[in-house]
Amino acid sequence: MFFKQVWRNSAKNRKGNGLFFGSLVIAIIAFYTLLSLGEQDVMRYLSKVESDAVGKLMMMLPVVYMVSLFFVFFLVYFACRYQADSRRREFGMYLMLGMKRSRMFFMQFCEIFWNSMISLLIGIPVALFLTEVISLATAKVVGLGIIGHHFSFSVRGVLWTVCGFVIVQMLSMLIICIQLGRMEPADFLRSDAAKKQVPMSTAKSTVFFAAGIILLFAAYYLGIFRMRTLELAVAAAVFVCGIFGTFFFYRGLGGFLGRLIRKKNRNAVGLETFTARQVQESVISQHKSLAVSSLLLLMAFACTSYGMSVGITRATSGRTADFSLFGEEADIDRVMENEDIREMVKDSYPMYLSIIKDEYWDDGEKPIDLSNLEKAIGTVEGSENMLENLHINYVIAESSYNRMQKAMGKDEIGLNDSEIAIYSAFGNEGDFGRILTEAIGQNVSVGINGTAYEVVPTPYYDNIVADRAITIYMAFIVPDELFGELAKESGPYCRNVHLTDEVTEEMGLMQAVQKLDGKLAVTGIEYDSFLAGIGRNLFYTVSASYLTVYLGILFLIISNTVIGLKFLIHQRQTKHRYVTLAMLGADTEAMCRSVGKQIQTFFLLVLGVSVVSSAAAICTMFTSFTRLPVGTSVETLTVYVTVALTVFVLAELIYIGIVKRTASREIRLLKTEDRG
Repeated sequence: MFFKQVWRNSAKNRKGNGLFFGSLVIAIIAFYTLLSLGEQDVMRYLSKVESDAVGKLMMMLPVVYMVSLFFVFFLVYFACRYQADSRRREFGMYLMLGMKRSRMFFMQFCEIFWNSMISLLIGIPVALFLTEVISLATAKVVGLGIIGHHFSFSVRGVLWTVCGFVIVQMLSMLIICIQLGRMEPADFLRSDAAKKQVPMSTAKSTVFFAAGIILLFAAYYLGIFRMRTLELAVAAAVFVCGIFGTFFFYRGLGGFLGRLIRKKNRNAVGLETFTARQVQESVISQHKSLAVSSLLLLMAFACTSYGMSVGITRATSGRTADFSLFGEEADIDRVMENEDIREMVKDSYPMYLSIIKDEYWDDGEKPIDLSNLEKAIGTVEGSENMLENLHINYVIAESSYNRMQKAMGKDEIGLNDSEIAIYSAFGNEGDFGRILTEAIGQNVSVGINGTAYEVVPTPYYDNIVADRAITIYMAFIVPDELFGELAKESGPYCRNVHLTDEVTEEMGLMQAVQKLDGKLAVTGIEYDSFLAGIGRNLFYTVSASYLTVYLGILFLIISNTVIGLKFLIHQRQTKHRYVTLAMLGADTEAMCRSVGKQIQTFFLLVLGVSVVSSAAAICTMFTSFTRLPVGTSVETLTVYVTVALTVFVLAELIYIGIVKRTASREIRLLKTEDRG
């Protein structure tokens, strides 16, 4: 009989508190995804090419796991408290009928444990499915291919997910049972009542509201326009202004809403004034929870936008050549004649790159005249630092660069005898790319040995070797004949190698590169592989994208669950008002519509501030201390941020719908349970 009652109560709790139960399942999925990271395809591959970095990342996971448990504890605590408050009369009747407190609390522990097991039985299989989908999608994006995929099941991930959740649930229930243990049966049977609000004067609420807005805008301004580098004083000011501004804003928001209600009171019809006053009281009583939830949503937006943008752009950027071979031409030819290697290669060519001869930079008359280029750069806003560091000491043969462009499927440069192009490894994003593009678009010429060579208006940024073995600030791309005159070294710098399309399509890019890497390793020749670049990009994808998206989802779950539960708790505390409305003749559906509007406004008050703060935070990250990979456009970044924002808005709509259904169900129950 006892366990039958436990089973019945557990089912009732799941049905009556679907918001919490669903959030718990999502949190379980997020936990397993994090804890099983080391078993996924990409991480197994990274452990071979970036073992040190992966080792450090794996050492971070327990810390992230403990931080996550800390936040989830508060989610579980609020939910368990809401469930306990909703069953006060039931607990009181148990005690009145002679049930011992120990037996009643043991029944609650059993109910929580049973619900935890059901959550895990649902969450773990879903998590397994999602991690396989994520692993396959990531392998496809970064080039591992399906043949590089292996099914993974992390026993360690499952054990730590189960242990963490059971501990958090039991600890939350223990704290609540200690609180309930001090109450007498009469306290349980007493009707809920809203907490007494501490009145705040109009002047005081206005000061808090205005101070909050000023501090928030100060944080936005400092973050976007003043935090170009991670200066400790500016960063501290941004955090202090942002946090205190958020708390002050919600502290004074109740008074501001009260003034709006008084202005609109004359035109109010039906339950409009009641709805507005309920929202005002909810804001006044829950202003701290609203501020915390808004900050959590801010972190959720920022983390997810950052993770999606940086992770995807890094995973798909940077490939020019697959291998760069160094050494004598005869040795390289010998290696390339190997049949196993030759059948995997689409194209190979010498890359002619050299330092310009010393005599072109004598202290006397300079055969290379950059004055027109310097003048053009000086006309572009913000070019002072670039002018101070302007030096072009390298030269690249046009034929080599064109071979690379052709192998990549891009158009060749096509210089005539009186033209040159400018190359830089620093990319076309940010101030550098903007200044260089605007400057050489002004019909700039460079003097070489008294001859004026026109600079083509398009700069070039594609890396000239497989990995960043050489990073050139700026270089001239010149016709081959002029290269022979300027180059200090007449021989090729290296030979670039490109894999065939058939091999990469059949095996996946990373598998194909890894296979040829193994063949080259036994030849004894020196080479750089795109593997190293892939490893770094993938590590950034995993560390920046997986972890930040994970934290973003976790913050989203916690913040929305707290908002929803806080509203439902306040509604339960003020349910006698709805009973009175029903006695006065208010329609049940009208009261449900009123509750729905309250919920929408309550959520939007949190969401509105967090969206504005998130926009400022994202601008700060991507315009200040975070640098995107070479070739990443602002439009691409905007698309990823918009996708993240859309997902979050949809999640908010789902949470609003769940809370509406729960609140409306309680209103309908009041008609039958409390009116009479």
